Amino acid sequence: MSGPRIKLSDVARDAGVSPATVSRAIAQPELLSPETLARVRASAQRLGYLPDGAARALASGRSMTIGAIVPTLDSAIFARALQAMQATLAQSGYLLLVASHEASPAAETQAVRALLGRGVDGLMLVGAERAPDTTALLKASGLPVVLTWCGDGHFTAVTIDNALAGRLAAEHLLGLGHSRIGMIVGHLQFNDRQRARLEGARTALVEAGLSLPDSLVVEQALTLAGGRAGCAMLLDLEIPPTALIGGIDLFAIGCLEEAHARGMAVPEDLSVVGIDGLDMSAHVSPGLTTVHVPTGRIGNLAAETLLAMVAHQTVEKQRVLPVELVVRRSCQRLAQA
Repeated sequence: MSGPRIKLSDVARDAGVSPATVSRAIAQPELLSPETLARVRASAQRLGYLPDGAARALASGRSMTIGAIVPTLDSAIFARALQAMQATLAQSGYLLLVASHEASPAAETQAVRALLGRGVDGLMLVGAERAPDTTALLKASGLPVVLTWCGDGHFTAVTIDNALAGRLAAEHLLGLGHSRIGMIVGHLQFNDRQRARLEGARTALVEAGLSLPDSLVVEQALTLAGGRAGCAMLLDLEIPPTALIGGIDLFAIGCLEEAHARGMAVPEDLSVVGIDGLDMSAHVSPGLTTVHVPTGRIGNLAAETLLAMVAHQTVEKQRVLPVELVVRRSCQRLAQA
């Protein structure tokens, strides 16, 4: 049989402080000196005190939860960002609530409604493009909102230059003498990140006096299988490309698999570049050349920014994190005919 429940007043008595001080240690620890905070926490741990979540939320006006809505949970990229967010939030006693919308604007609106209904203190979303109803909900809520990967100029954002990522991939292939370059991208509707990467690659080719026509661009689901299918479509063209860009690393890895299945050697018969910098891109054969995106840092900064906004601190409106080309063995100079 369990003993009597430990109360806040018990912790105060054990730590030699007032109940108000214990309340501040729970709701606003930054107001206490490190010594006092350590003493209160030591007493709470020794006594086995667990603060009541509802009471804490009522006292502080905070639920100590942050919501995150991502396009899909079946993605190493978003998983890494969410893991980084969760680790950062946990240091401040916050819990991360996660939802996905599978590229459906209506599902994203529903997820926003659900998380707002659960009283989250702030929201992280991916991308700048969404249904007008969702944007209206976010603005009406008055809650801190941070967009990631792409910003819209209205909400606070932690982003990368997706167009630059596409440009870097294309410029690398151009520098190796390739002129007929294909690209596999995610479905472009409701995906501003993929559109920007495609436009960045197109711009690089146009500036080199070339083009990236629609016939050399294939839209696929954001999976390895999608990359393989897109690669097959491009290699089956009457005049196939000599190099391919994957709008995500999974597409590029799918290209490696499809080329291998056809008896083609990479990079001797086909050069391949990805975008994202997945850990696995360093371990496939050959090692994948990719444009690295600081996914974990996006998650960390999104969490830090939301916590600062919840605390009514001034934050930078838009943070643009750098991307960089990581050269491995999946590309080589085009042999002269």
